[in-house]
Amino acid sequence: MKHYKKIIGKSIYLSPFSEDDYISFTEWINDYETSKYLDQYSKIFTLEDEKDFVERARKDDKVYLSIVKLSNNELIGNISLMNIDHINKTATLGIMIGKNDEREKGYGTEAIKLLLDYAFNHLNLNNIMLELLDTNERAKKCYLKCGFKELGVRKQSHYLEGIYHDSIYMQILKEDFKRKIQNVW
Repeated sequence: MKHYKKIIGKSIYLSPFSEDDYISFTEWINDYETSKYLDQYSKIFTLEDEKDFVERARKDDKVYLSIVKLSNNELIGNISLMNIDHINKTATLGIMIGKNDEREKGYGTEAIKLLLDYAFNHLNLNNIMLELLDTNERAKKCYLKCGFKELGVRKQSHYLEGIYHDSIYMQILKEDFKRKIQNVW
């Protein structure tokens, strides 16, 4: 797989999807521990499904990027801006660290900060939101660290393992991201 250093950080870089990324994506999205937090646990994904997704993503007016380690060019996940509205300057963020052994190492936080910088300072967006399940404490901690604030809760909106769970909505504004950069990063 060939990746290109579109947005470079300290330990990772974000690359346009490579033609073969769908192989790893298929493995990850079918892994229960990964997919249950992405609201994809009840779906079955084939290689053809993910190949179609990657091909569409490479042509869409959305931002879909692979997360790749700088040290060895290893693909470890993906990150995206979806529902981009250039008039209202809004988008929705999604992220997946697919390799289980690469979680909780700061790669997700770094990828989000890189993508937020790109969204706010290159695409001129103003508001980025996301959704997560109330059971995904690791992700919520990461999003708070990146400057996201809780926007609201949709009660009992996701069914997982015989229980209804809440969806948490979070957002970050361009002005808060700039302030965060100056004060913390």
